Amino acid sequence: MIKILRPSSLALAASSLILSAHALAEPGDYGFWTTLGNLFNPPKANAPVTPEQAQGMYPLSLHDPDFDDGFDPGDYDNWQKVDVPISTGAMCGNGSPYKFFVYRVPDTSNTIFYFEGGGACWDYESCSGQAGIRGARNPNGIPDNYVQNINLLDFQNTANLATAAVSPLIYTHHPYNQFKTGEWNLVYVPYCTGDIYVGDKTEIYQDPTGQNPDLIWHHNGLRNVQAVVSWVKNNLQKPEQVLAAGCSAGSIGALLNYSKLRADMDATYGYLIDDSGPLFHAPLNSDDIASYPSVPLHKEVLRSWTTYTAGGDPRETNPINFLSSITPGFNSNELASLYKALSDKFPEDRLGITHFLADGNFSSYSYERFHEDIYSDPNGESRLNKLREKWQWDTHNNLIPLLDQTSNWGYYFPMFRDFNESHCTTILDLEYGEIAEHGLVLRDFLNNIVNYQGGAIIRAYETDKVSDFENNHSWFYDLVDGLL
Repeated sequence: MIKILRPSSLALAASSLILSAHALAEPGDYGFWTTLGNLFNPPKANAPVTPEQAQGMYPLSLHDPDFDDGFDPGDYDNWQKVDVPISTGAMCGNGSPYKFFVYRVPDTSNTIFYFEGGGACWDYESCSGQAGIRGARNPNGIPDNYVQNINLLDFQNTANLATAAVSPLIYTHHPYNQFKTGEWNLVYVPYCTGDIYVGDKTEIYQDPTGQNPDLIWHHNGLRNVQAVVSWVKNNLQKPEQVLAAGCSAGSIGALLNYSKLRADMDATYGYLIDDSGPLFHAPLNSDDIASYPSVPLHKEVLRSWTTYTAGGDPRETNPINFLSSITPGFNSNELASLYKALSDKFPEDRLGITHFLADGNFSSYSYERFHEDIYSDPNGESRLNKLREKWQWDTHNNLIPLLDQTSNWGYYFPMFRDFNESHCTTILDLEYGEIAEHGLVLRDFLNNIVNYQGGAIIRAYETDKVSDFENNHSWFYDLVDGLL
């Protein structure tokens, strides 16, 4: 199935004129002489955090001239670690200092915020690291050299390979799948709180074996994001185009943080790519988990990661009240109401969501622990089929109808890729994400969303449940899977 929202003939004519005028450059790109000047005199921030933005619930942080963040403004085309002062409230789940990474370029102001993926946690096993890939990423904090000097083809450096391979959206000079945002200013937002970047609660998790001391864990993701956005505003040029993106936990983090990040950055053109982190329709006051399979998950994460309570004081500081206060139309009983609320708040932005319909990873997070018929099934293949059934039910009944109610949400749902449990369409490369029955490839969708010229929004999903399973294999995928 495919839908393409058609613009008016006037908009089409305007788009063609813009295309001819900007054949070699996009808004935000600097000319030759400006770029040359930037190499010798790096531009300073031109839209720093204001005193007004440093007030209220989850405020931004003013520039602290006495704090050494380690950033060199003239060190272009290299990943740099940026340290964050504790005064911002930022920290990892284990209490260690938060840090993030920036790749600055001299020839454009355009900027991508990439939210790292990697699991979630709400108990001792998953937050301590015992649960492996199904638990929290970076349970011991973020290493100083986490994303520096990464190279997709450096197979000896397997510790960084997962980060190096993460996505052509941010991987500068990808060897065979370069995407234009990989040449923008890159802000890599590491994940170390296990709360999809929306938590604000400290929990004490007990070791069920009684062998280890209690784990004090800071679900601190929301404050970390505010610290990153504050630094970007205080240190870099205001972008003409800004993209928030991520995969898995990172993509739902980009989705949940877009309302404030987009408003704070105040770029002329805004884009969102939510890769494999959907919010399905799941009313919190419903117990009908047959119709709304994601209800138990939504209730669990709100309980574990926030102090929000239904009917509580809307002035209380917590992530859900905060999102409600800045996003008209968002209903705290319906987390998925965020799709239309974002569309209404940013009607000119281009918003996109994508995932594989045979995803075996996020579907596991969504249902396995909460649906007894899946959890207790001893047969792995049968369990996976049940997960995919619910995932596809949710996609077609509890997601697509919500997106269809908006004017600027595009969606792209291919069936399967034989890599990473068919999870995340934009990691490692952009291959095997085609919807052959409609003549589309994944790059078509990405180009459609990250497109300052506007135009038709692509909405497409695959119905062929056979061909992807027959021809979706790569020796390179085997190599990377083996090393990881």
